[in-house]
This record gives sequence, C-alpha cells and structure tokens, in this order.
Amino acid sequence: MSELDAASAEQRTSAEFLSGVAVSPGRASGPVVRVAEPLGEPAATPAPADPAAEAARIAPAAEAVAARLEKQAETATGEAATILITTAAMAADPALASQAQQLVQTQGLPAARAVYQSAEGFAEALAAAGGYMAERVRDVRDVRDRLIAELLGIAPPGVPELASPSVLVARDLAPADTAGLDPAKVLALVTEEGGPTSHTAILARALGIPAVVAVRGLLALDADALAVDGDTGAVEVVDPSAPVVTATVAQLAEWNGTGATADGQRVKVYGNVGSPADAQAAAEAGAEGVGLFRTEFCYLDASDEPSVADQRAAYTAVLSPFRGKPVIVRTLDAGADKPLAFLSPEAEPNPALGVRGLRVAFDRPEVLDRQLEAIAGAAADSGAEVSVMAPMVATVEEAAWFAERVRAAGIARAGVMIEIPAAALSAREILEAVDFVSVGTNDLAQYTFAADRQLGAVAKLNDPWQPGLLRLLKLIGDAAKATGKPAGVCGEAAADPRLALVLAGLGLTSLSMNAPAVRSVGASLASTTLAECEALAEAALATSDPAAARAAARP
Repeated sequence: MSELDAASAEQRTSAEFLSGVAVSPGRASGPVVRVAEPLGEPAATPAPADPAAEAARIAPAAEAVAARLEKQAETATGEAATILITTAAMAADPALASQAQQLVQTQGLPAARAVYQSAEGFAEALAAAGGYMAERVRDVRDVRDRLIAELLGIAPPGVPELASPSVLVARDLAPADTAGLDPAKVLALVTEEGGPTSHTAILARALGIPAVVAVRGLLALDADALAVDGDTGAVEVVDPSAPVVTATVAQLAEWNGTGATADGQRVKVYGNVGSPADAQAAAEAGAEGVGLFRTEFCYLDASDEPSVADQRAAYTAVLSPFRGKPVIVRTLDAGADKPLAFLSPEAEPNPALGVRGLRVAFDRPEVLDRQLEAIAGAAADSGAEVSVMAPMVATVEEAAWFAERVRAAGIARAGVMIEIPAAALSAREILEAVDFVSVGTNDLAQYTFAADRQLGAVAKLNDPWQPGLLRLLKLIGDAAKATGKPAGVCGEAAADPRLALVLAGLGLTSLSMNAPAVRSVGASLASTTLAECEALAEAALATSDPAAARAAARP
C-alpha cells in the first residue's frame, strides 16, 4: 500500500470526503493554498471629474497587462505559451478598450466600472454562442479582472506565490493562471467549478498536475490539507501533519510518432486546431494530421462575411504546417446562437437546439458554397490532404445533402460530425452516405444527458466516462466496422490516454485532441494491444457509472 493509500485509509472513517470530475491523472496530498476569489463589481460612482482623462487611463492599463502576459509567455512552452499569448492579445484588443472609453465619456463611469461593463458585454455574447466559444468566457473575465486591478492599483486575482509544494484550491482558474503554474510547486489542483473540457483540465494534463474539477462543496470545506486522486475524482481531508506526498503519475513509453496499438492496429493520432498558432503547436507535438480544424476564427470579428480570398488565405496559414498530411476541416459552426452579424440570426428561445451548424446552410447555402470554394483553394495552396465535415448533423438526408455540395466544390472526401444522439443511432446509414464521421464527444454528451457543458453543477453528467456515452460510441464503432469507413473522435475524450484505449477498443479509428495530449495518447496506444483495448472497452461498457468505468478500464 502506498503512503497516499495508507493516509487515505487511515482518515476515511473520520475525514470529510468529496468527489468531482477527474480530469488529469495522478495522486498527491499536502497543505492547501486557496486562490483568491475574482474581483467583485467595481462601483459605478463617483463620476470622474475629467471624463477624458479618466478614459485615457484605460489604454495604458491594457498595454501594461498585455506586456506582463507576453513576458510570462516567453518562459512558457506549448499550449501554455499559446494561451498566455492569446490572453495578452485579448487584453490588447482595441475593441474592449474603445468600448470602455466610450462608457466613461458618455455615461460618466469610472474607468474600472467601464471596463467591467464592456467586458461583460463580450462575455455574454460568447456565452450565448455556446460550445467552444462559450469556453472563452473565462478568458474574457480574467482579462477584465486584470485590467480592473491595474486601474485600481491593486494586485490582480490569481494564484499566490507558493512558498512550498501545495494543493491549490479555487472556485475556478483562468487559463492564463493555469498556464503559469509550476509543477514543482503545485502538488494537485482542485476547483469547485469548471468541467472536463475546460482549459484548466487541458493544461493540468499537459503539466502533469493531478486535477479534479466540479467538486461541489469544495470552498465550504474546512481543510488545511487534502489528498487528491486525479484518476477517480476523490478529494479527501487529511491530517496536515502527515508527510507531503508528491504527485505520482504513470510514466508512459516513448512514442515513435505513428498512431497504432502495440500489435500494429492503426489508430491515427491527430490534433485539434482553430488558428495558425494551434496548427504549429500540433505539428510540433507530433500530430499525424488534423482531425478538427475549427474555421470560426475567420468569422468572429467580421461584421460582413469574409471574402473567398480572405478565407482562403486564413485557411492556408493553418493548413501549411501539414503539407502532405490529412486535415479535416469543419465548416462554419454558427447560427442563431452565434454572434455573427452577417447571418442576421433571429432570436430563438433555445439556441442550443435551434438553427446552428449545418442548419444555417439550408437557408443560406451560398455561405457554405463560398466557404467550400475557399477551403478547396487553401488545400491547393498548402498541399495538405483536405477533407471537409459538417457540424450539427441529425439525419441521413442532411449528411447526403452536405456530401453532394462538398463533391460539387471539388473536394474529394466529405464527412459529418456526430454530436446528436439521433446521428449516433443512425451512424451506419450516415456512413453509407459520406466518407467518414467524427464524434464531437463534448456536444454528444451535452445533448445525451441534457446537461450544459459550461455548467459546473452538471459537469459530472458530461464526464466522458459515462457508460451511456460509451454505449453510443460503440454503436458508431460498430457502424465503422460494418461499412469499412473511418470513424474518429475529436472531442476532449480523445485526450485522456486511458480512455483512448477504450475508444480504440470500441472500434474508433482516429483520435484528435489538443496539442499537449498528442504524445501521451500516442504512447498509451503503443503500449497496448488491440485485444487488450477491446477487453478494457468491454469492461467499461458493463459498468453503471463513470467511476466504475474508469476503475474497470485500468490496464
């Protein structure tokens, strides 16, 4: 029995015990350090005596925050550096500063309050967008709090200086704060909010820090020391006088860069990208190609639809690092729930179930056709082997309609995303109409369990180890085997090295993930035979809850 096991067993009868969603493997215990709560709402009074001078304070504050983040990025690598650079760019965005300056001058608000209101407007628009865009709300509010702290002359919220190795406890962590964590000082990370698809989860895995999120009741827990199990999601109060147990994370074998099981069954390991920086990071991580290229970045700041030429240039920049390699481009995932002015969306009572993704193209096929023209041009310019897939497909008829337009645009391979349970149930028929499918497990879980993936209170329902979700994935894997066509996973489930083995055992033929997870997933596959993967999948399918599925799938 390990020291952590012994301490846990000794304390279990009397100590308080909580659980959450395990998002980064490993186990550790030690003293607790609490991260300060985010800044509150700044006062709207008193009105500044000189509004012009007050407004003039905002731009220099934004420049100072951006410069600090850029300096931090210089010492970071990989996904952490990318996030810090992205957050710095957000802080320096003239749109945020300009809107705040207008609020100072037109409404007589103090600079700090004006920044707060301006940022909240941006955050609400992203939250309404849902999905991947809603995950950026935390970034906007992080920048907001940093700007406000700069204007008020106080220390920004975030991770305090750690004098010794500690377990960090927080309501949530901003991506920039997580990116700056020192694995030598952070034993483990526990948050009350957040979910399995958050940047906190992605970066914790990249840094090798055990992490558990969505631990309800965490902040009310009176604890000086905690034991954290990033494999099971268990969080337990332990004796603060007990010895510190540093993180123990399973070491994986080296990976040769080819996605395959130990006995040679190919399971391609791809990267998820949404910008040129993402593409470069994925290429450097050793991704064999791109399993999900999100094209929304080209549209988000546009008041008018980008021209074919502008789209072509933007896509070429992302595709270029993958010359001669496969790249799957997802067409625009937008609609009434996305703040894209040129689409003139109508208000909907429930945008997540409204006109979004491919459904927009049924009313505006010319937007899709122009995007396909740009993608075909970028494929020629970059030399990447490009396929195209549509989001939010529910039926065979929709899949066939999309495939016909893709082929008419001169693109050879057409596929669709499976994010809706109906599509999973019709996977075999859909595969007969297209060349491949790719599963967006984040949305598939959200729609299967009727649980908003951004809401911490229901994060456990979105756990990718949910047996109900695994059973839907098996249907898709079976359909791939029956039709002889590829079925991949591009949701965050693919980034878990142990779950990757289960996915391979279910018959999925490719896994696509954020850059930090590429090597660990490739190494995990390489250390396990296909028969072993199938046995793990069978064991996980036979369980009734995520914790049992995780335990059953231990190699």
